[in-house]
Amino acid sequence: MKQKILFIVPLPPPVHGSTVMCKYIKDSKLINDEFDCDYVNLSVSRSMDEVHAFRLIKIWRFLYAYLVVFGKLLTKRYALCYVALAFHKSLLKDAPFVLLCKMFRKQVVIHLHGKGASLDANSSFYKWLLKATFKNTKVILLSWRLYPDVEQFVKRENVSISPNGIPAVKYEYKERKNPVPRLLFLSNLIISKGVLVLLDALKILKDKGYSFVCDFVGGETKEIDAMRFAEEVANRQLKELAFYHGRKYGEEKEIIFEGSDVFVFPTNEDCFPLVLLEAMAYYLPIVTTDEGAIPDEVIDGENGLIGEQKNPVSIANCIEKLLCDGQKRQEMGKDGYEKLHQYFTIDAFESNMNSLLKKYSNN
Repeated sequence: MKQKILFIVPLPPPVHGSTVMCKYIKDSKLINDEFDCDYVNLSVSRSMDEVHAFRLIKIWRFLYAYLVVFGKLLTKRYALCYVALAFHKSLLKDAPFVLLCKMFRKQVVIHLHGKGASLDANSSFYKWLLKATFKNTKVILLSWRLYPDVEQFVKRENVSISPNGIPAVKYEYKERKNPVPRLLFLSNLIISKGVLVLLDALKILKDKGYSFVCDFVGGETKEIDAMRFAEEVANRQLKELAFYHGRKYGEEKEIIFEGSDVFVFPTNEDCFPLVLLEAMAYYLPIVTTDEGAIPDEVIDGENGLIGEQKNPVSIANCIEKLLCDGQKRQEMGKDGYEKLHQYFTIDAFESNMNSLLKKYSNN
């Protein structure tokens, strides 16, 4: 008889790393064949515009999900409750689900796709809530690099590691022949993702006389919409070099990746960005930062270059090295593709998650 598992997870929309990985689990034939799975959507937002905005409907979605979980715990015997938990304000939404499962004396495993526990601990209330949430609870992290964030709340022996992975991309390697190198940034227009840092770096490169084009792809946000982006570009005199294309999906997104020479992602707020894995699938060398678990994905000097966070000069220097050396771009792109297929496939992710779920549901 299959073990029953209750998955309390955020599902898209909106689309971001945590919702995408939870959707992969929900759609996994391997996991759903192995276990009797129930899924409850933890997300209270249905678009990026709702994420940081107050909406009464979000309170209703939370209460509805909470009542659904309560009902399932009351009527079914679960061997394990799996909760994808986030920090900061989201902790107030997510922690009650963990505490509810504990109230029913269920084995709980928390999967952390983000970080922020160490910052939340500066508040006495949040610190108490974190201690209650993580007490006698197993935790799955994306990398050991992220363990210091939760070290004061979770014993090392209660932690397991499961790196992210992505499905195979049908792309046959082709040598790039752009007359002018094309740089690509793909993410929602959020300051912490390095949008403005990259624009400053492009200005530095322009002033040095380098030829390039940089495409920005992703959704508008309250921080940076299309109008502000255009203003930032104009202020740096980059109108002929930096272009915003909005969101791209499916074939349009593939065309953007295939037509690029270097992927640039100077983030200062991430854990294990899936977009870097996507870039690796298209043989793209990467310029990024030493943030979260990114050094697990991008090895400096092998499949990309790592610059300093919030430092346009450092990012510009990294990009400059790749603009000057087409052979290096090609070699790094191939190295990244091989690394992706060795460590970060969706099959590897599902297999690892399946093993961990077996381990914890049998405790």
